[in-house]
Amino acid sequence: MFVNTELYRAFYLVAREGSISKAAEQLYITQPAVSRSIQQLEEKLGCVLFFRTPKGVKLTKEGELLFPYIEQAFNFIAVGEKTLAQITALENGEITIAAGDTICKNYLPPHLKRFKEAYPGIRIHVTNENTPSTIRLLKKGKVDIGFVHAPVVNDPSATALLSIHEVLQIQDCFVVGEKYKELAARPRSLEELARYPLILLEKGSSSRIYIENFFAQHNIELKPEFELSDFELLIRFAQIDFGAACVIKNFVADELARGSLYEIQPLTPIPPRHVGVAHLQTIPLRTAAKAFLSFLLKDASNASISRHGT
Repeated sequence: MFVNTELYRAFYLVAREGSISKAAEQLYITQPAVSRSIQQLEEKLGCVLFFRTPKGVKLTKEGELLFPYIEQAFNFIAVGEKTLAQITALENGEITIAAGDTICKNYLPPHLKRFKEAYPGIRIHVTNENTPSTIRLLKKGKVDIGFVHAPVVNDPSATALLSIHEVLQIQDCFVVGEKYKELAARPRSLEELARYPLILLEKGSSSRIYIENFFAQHNIELKPEFELSDFELLIRFAQIDFGAACVIKNFVADELARGSLYEIQPLTPIPPRHVGVAHLQTIPLRTAAKAFLSFLLKDASNASISRHGT
């Protein structure tokens, strides 16, 4: 059923103001135009809605029955417009984010804190997922943005479906505890490194695939003694001398500075990679998510300028 909202808007304002002239002023049209709108609505509904009095117009019994419904409808419209205005002004809204353990612990917190301070009305939901799971959630539209390791090595379709913005350069490295610290005394070949007890993330993780591919390019197969699901476990197992753990150097700076871990320098450097923030190309980001993405990209740009000293 087609509803002519302009006719009902004229009815609503005339009933609220009790005056055709006042309604005309608010609608920016002439009084005869308002009267025609009321007449058309009465013809459509098959009843008289107003009667004239010396002081203006009043609702008939039929008009009184109709008015509460029309009033509620226009109130709902006003609430909807206000809600959208608040979202557009970032006074309201929400963001859904997917990110892995390491990003959740070492990268996200200060950014989320500063964004929340700037926009306290925005609700933020974070789900803890690895890169493959994050990409699946993005493809299904279940999260607005996700943090992934780039290049995405285990899902060729991801680059076609997702926009990925680099926000952090990371460096993989091998670290050991006190027992194996002689490994850090001089650079080591990849072949020599691979002969020591290795501690890696579990199969299927982006970090594991990346480091295995790097060694495979040099015809070396990695056979770890420990395959763990958590970045913190890698650090802990290295510290208690179970072997050489492959970790992200950015996130063990304190341990290296304190001397609880020692970095092994490979003769063949491991290329750096990036953490990227991703979203679907085919669906526009919600206002709050778009603002958070801009927030992250600005921080990344400032960090890059700071690193290069320009």
